[in-house]
Order: sequence, then structure tokens, then C-alpha cells
Amino acid sequence: MPILNRAAEMQDEIAAWRQHLHRNPELLFDVHETAAFVADKLKAFGCDEVVTGLGRTGVVGLIAGRQGDGPTIGLRADMDALPITETTGRPYASATPGKMHACGHDGHTAMLLGAARYLAETRNFAGRVAVIFQPAEEGGGGGKVMVDDGLMERFGIARVFGMHNMPGLPVGSFATRPGPIMAATAEFTITVTGRGGHAAMPHQGVDPIVAAAQMVTALQTIAARSADPVDAVVVSVTKIHGGDAYNVIPNTVELAGTVRTLRMEVNALAEERMRAICEGIARAHGAEVSVVYRSNYPVTHNHAGETDFIVDVAQRVAGPRNVAADIQPLMGGEDFSYMLEARPGAFIFVGNGDTASLHNPAYDFNDEVIPHGVSYWVELAETALAGKPA
Repeated sequence: MPILNRAAEMQDEIAAWRQHLHRNPELLFDVHETAAFVADKLKAFGCDEVVTGLGRTGVVGLIAGRQGDGPTIGLRADMDALPITETTGRPYASATPGKMHACGHDGHTAMLLGAARYLAETRNFAGRVAVIFQPAEEGGGGGKVMVDDGLMERFGIARVFGMHNMPGLPVGSFATRPGPIMAATAEFTITVTGRGGHAAMPHQGVDPIVAAAQMVTALQTIAARSADPVDAVVVSVTKIHGGDAYNVIPNTVELAGTVRTLRMEVNALAEERMRAICEGIARAHGAEVSVVYRSNYPVTHNHAGETDFIVDVAQRVAGPRNVAADIQPLMGGEDFSYMLEARPGAFIFVGNGDTASLHNPAYDFNDEVIPHGVSYWVELAETALAGKPA
């Protein structure tokens, strides 16, 4: 199936929905206006059931096919924006200072709404489609909250699927892989406590800045010398706070950052080595150290059978040449991982073209992607639930 004619016909209308969402970004679970917009659309489309407030502010629409009984599949989009000040200059740029859709969740929501409209109109499948609109992907773990709130059990979801746009991948292209496709994430905060004093007399105190500087460098040995070279691991110190004056050695310095791995065993190793490295350096300097290590999203792990299935679906929409079936994993995190822990499923990337990167103030979702994403969702639903060969 190439691009649906109906999806192409709806492109301008869906783009208008997307641009409305782009203009009105909301963060984490505080997506009340976005959720209301989504729920109103799903009701207008004639969904059999529209549930709000699942996972605090999530929305689920249920669409029953006209071809009889069958399983229920879940299609998921994320709704939240990021705390970034937009620089695109678009006519529909964010109207809320300090917030913007810098990851394309406005596009994900709009495309799934377009697919929901088509599926509610045609119902050319057996079983049910649950369209899932999730809050708080950007650090809030909204996927886990929805799962914990009974998402899978309440709607009897047997398999679940997700999609994310990818700058640099041509429009009309798709990419995925079996197994780990995105990384587990962790955050750390390291507080180094010394004994402050006059910067001209450092021998009379304990300088936490010197100790912290050595920690920043030494933490890179986790990837270089502690982990197996074939295991992917990233340790990034992204914040350093300490000191207020040119001539004062402070009492404390705080380091913070993130760890990304493709295996949870490596995540545990990174935590163990981080604590040992920081404690050793602090002891050598006569300082004290506190390490707070928080494991967050697990590895986003595509199930093998479902990955084969979505590759076939994407090839039907885009053609075999435009579907990469075994890309390198990305070290970004994704809380769709929690849904893949709860049910079999798979995650795919759709090309956003030559645009600014994700989480960049100049990023904007490419509305040319809309018919490709809508067509993919429709083909996936109709194939999974109509007895077509996968």
C-alpha cells in the first residue's frame, strides 16, 4: 500500500492541528489543554470509547472494527513539550515563553489523530484499536504511569506500537531494529564537600573544585576501561556548580549528568564504578563525597516478531528501499520502553528530513511527514487485525 489518498487529502487539516499544538506547548503531566483537544477530536471522529485521565492526563480512544471479534492493539503517541525557548520564527511558533515542541510530539499526536479519524471512518479490521496519547515522555515517565494505571488490562491490549520522527532520515523513510533500539537512562548528582578558604592560601583548606575536576575526567574511564568495549555506555557530566567569587575556594561543588546503556547490567556496573571512583578521589584529597544515582527509563527493546511485522508494514507504505531494518541503536531514552516491558511490540522512526536536531530551539516537525505517518498507522492496524499476512 503506498501513501493513502485519504491521508494526503487530510494533510493540510492535520497540519493545522499540529500547528495549533505547536503554538500551545505544555510540559510533562500538565498537558490539560492538549489532552482536551485530543479527547474532543476523538469524540468527534466517533470513537466507541474515549477515556481521559488515565496516567493522570493521558487519553485513550477505542475504535472497534466492523469485521468481527479480534484482539486489541495499541498505537501510542506522546503529547508533552520541552522547557526550551523556540527560535524557529514560524508563524505558529510557541506562544508560551520557555516552552516548545522541540521533539515533534505535536507531530506524533497529530498523525495518530489523523489515523484515528481514518480508522473510525472505515473500520476495515477485526478487533479493536486503542489510540494512546501519553503525557510526560520528556523525563516524567508517563508511559510507566499509564501502564501502572492499568492501560493494558483495561483495554485488553495484546500488542503495542510506537513511532518517533527522526531528523536526518529522509521524508518517506522508516528505520527500526530488533532488540535494543534506545538506551536505558540514569541521572546522577555528585556533591563534593571540602573546606573552603582563601584562594591565595589553598593549603589551609580542602579544595573541592580540584577533586571534582579529577572526577569529571576519571568518570570517562567507566566507558574506556571498565565496560566491555562491545557494550555501549555513555557517561556525560552536564552540570558543574561551585563557587561564587574569584578569591574564595568554596566548601562544595556539585556535578550532575546522565548515563546511557543498552544493557541494564552495564547500568549497574556504571553505578558501581562511579561510586568507587568518586570515593577514591575524594579520599585522596581529604574531601567527602555523596553520589546519588537514579536509574530511570529502561532499555527500549523491540520484540523480534513485532519488529519483523512493522518492517513489512513500513515496506508496504514506503517501499523496501526506504526502510532500514537493522539500524544502530540510539543512546537517547524513551519511556515507550515501559509499554514494551508490559506487552510485545516495537518502535520505529519515521524520517523528518533535513531539519534541526531534536531538543534544539530551531527544530520543527516537518508537516510533509504527515501522510507517511498516517498511512503507516493505518496499514499497521488493518494488517494486524484483518488477517493479512504479516
